[in-house]
This record gives sequence, C-alpha cells and structure tokens, in this order.
Amino acid sequence: MEIRYKVRHEITLPSKILIGRNIVPELPGFIKQYFPKVKTILLFTDRTVYGIVAGRVSEMLEDDGFNVQVYYVRGSSIYDMEHAKNETGSIKPDIILAIGGGKVIDVAKYSAYHSNLGFISMPTTASHDGIASPIVALKDEERNPISLFTRPPQAIFVDTEIIRNAPYRLIASGCGDVIGKITAVRDAILARKIKGEYVGDYALNLALMAAKMVMKNAELIAAKNEEGIRVLMEALISCGVAMAIAGSSRPCSGSEHLFSHALDKVAPKPALHGEQVGVGTIMMAYLHGLKWWKIKEFLKKVRAPTNAKELGIPEEYIIEALTIAHKIRKRYTILGETGLTREAAENLARVTGVIE
Repeated sequence: MEIRYKVRHEITLPSKILIGRNIVPELPGFIKQYFPKVKTILLFTDRTVYGIVAGRVSEMLEDDGFNVQVYYVRGSSIYDMEHAKNETGSIKPDIILAIGGGKVIDVAKYSAYHSNLGFISMPTTASHDGIASPIVALKDEERNPISLFTRPPQAIFVDTEIIRNAPYRLIASGCGDVIGKITAVRDAILARKIKGEYVGDYALNLALMAAKMVMKNAELIAAKNEEGIRVLMEALISCGVAMAIAGSSRPCSGSEHLFSHALDKVAPKPALHGEQVGVGTIMMAYLHGLKWWKIKEFLKKVRAPTNAKELGIPEEYIIEALTIAHKIRKRYTILGETGLTREAAENLARVTGVIE
C-alpha cells in the first residue's frame, strides 16, 4: 500500500508551558513576560469556575493594570462558537485567556483562531486532552462529533492545586482519555497499512508514551499525589502536542473514541467522555489482540469505570453504540468499514466484562 504523504505539513506548537503548585499569583507576571504588549484580556470561563477561581484571577489581573472583559461560556455547539467569535470581534482584546474545562477551552480556542489572537489555556480539570491540542470538538444537530483543526494555545498555565481540588471523577476521566491512546495508535498503524493513511511515527510514539507513563504512575494519580497529578497533566499536554505534530487527532482518537461518541449519540445520560473512552479501550484492545485486562486493571487502580454499570449506562446502549461506532466518522479503525453485528458486539462486551 502506497502511503499518502502531505505535500505541505505545517506544525504549530505551544511556546510556553508553566506547571506548578499554588502558582495562580504568578499569572499576571507570566502574561507580562511572554506577552508584553497585552493590555486587554478577554477571559473565557463559566459561572461555576468564575466563583471558584476565575473571579479571583480577574481581580488579580485588573489590580495589575490589565483591562479584563469576561465572557461566560454556556455550551460548545457551533452556535455557541460563532456567538463567542462575534463577541470577541466586538470587544477586540489583545489576547484570550481560558479558565475552565473542555467546553470553555474549546470555545476560547475557536474564537482565538478565527480572530487571529494569542491564546492562553488555564485548565481547571484533568479530564481531557484538549488542554494543549489544536482540535476543537463539537456536536452537530444529530449529536454527531465534529473535529475542527485550529491552533494549539500559545501558552499553557497549570496550577496543580486547582486540579487536585477538582472532583476526583474528573481526574479518573483524564486517565481514561489518555489510556485510549493505546488503541488509537494501533488503529492509526492499521489505517496506514490498509488504507495508506499517513501519520508519522513520532506523533504516534509521543501519544503512546503518554499512556505508558500514566499507567506506570497509577497509584500516585489515584492518591492525588502532586507528582501523580503532574504526570497526568504532562501526559494530557503531550497528547495535544502529538495531535499538533500529526496535523490531526489520529494519534489520540481511534475506535475507542468512536465508541464514546456513539454512546453520546444513543445513551439518554452519557457518562464523562474520558470514562467512556476508557471502557471503549478495554473492548478495542481485545479486538486488537492486546492485553485488554491490563487496561482494565489500570482503570480500576485509578477508580475509573470499567463496565456499563459503573458508567451508569444500561447495557443495551453499550451494544447499540458498538454496532454504529464505525459510522460515526470517516476514520478507518479495527471496527472496519462494516462494523460489528449485534451478536459480535454483545459477545465483545460480555467477554471483556463490560456487560454481565
């Protein structure tokens, strides 16, 4: 199979990353040092995070001489994205700062890209790998996933104490998202062999290393140890960098993500993205002939869901999601082009213990 190389491949990466404990007071100086011409900052957040940390940050920045305008993110639909972009155009800030979770960071990332502005990502949870990625994730009217390739943040500012104080479930979800890189990388290699799709080995190995490092430090992460939290955050950031290098989400999103997106579509009350990805990884590892039980053991160590009951999703939706996952997007994976029959899906979920 002839590999289809890109004629032109441009890579944009974050230029500065700062990770530390109780470093929020350093943010004004951080901005002045690396963005010396900035005067007006558009702060993207939500009302919950504003009450916890973003409000304090806003006052701190104002006291240091910055003009801070606040934009509250409500959702991450294309309507929300466009509304935020238009508001950004009206305010005309010098830079965008996002403080929050995945939706906040995605909407801010979209606005910064389309307004050609610098962007600082300040995550408040460890639940996702969008912290440093160039990918914006949203859903269309039929709840199908759409991935838009933009630019990664210019700078990333992580206070590990904020991450540690967030609900532990979000940390476990981040572990599920990272462990999914094991099957995502295998799917990318399979697509290269069968379809001639090119994804560079460097990006694939960077994503795979992130998963291995998180598995190695499972106990520290589960204990919310400072070192464990740093390993998880560095892994999530590395995954974002891997996507930037690849020019797509390929190194970090494969059949396990298709399963999660399918669950979002069919389940009345989906679980967290990373929780679903973790369970999907167990099953897709089985299909790849990998040691799926090792992935299951890891997820148990970090207290992440490993079955339908722990996800809080009825078993019939697990089976339905498995049968439609291959249709979610045009991406070749271990699920092939025809997907799984209902019988095969049920057998897969049962043999891996995802359903009883």
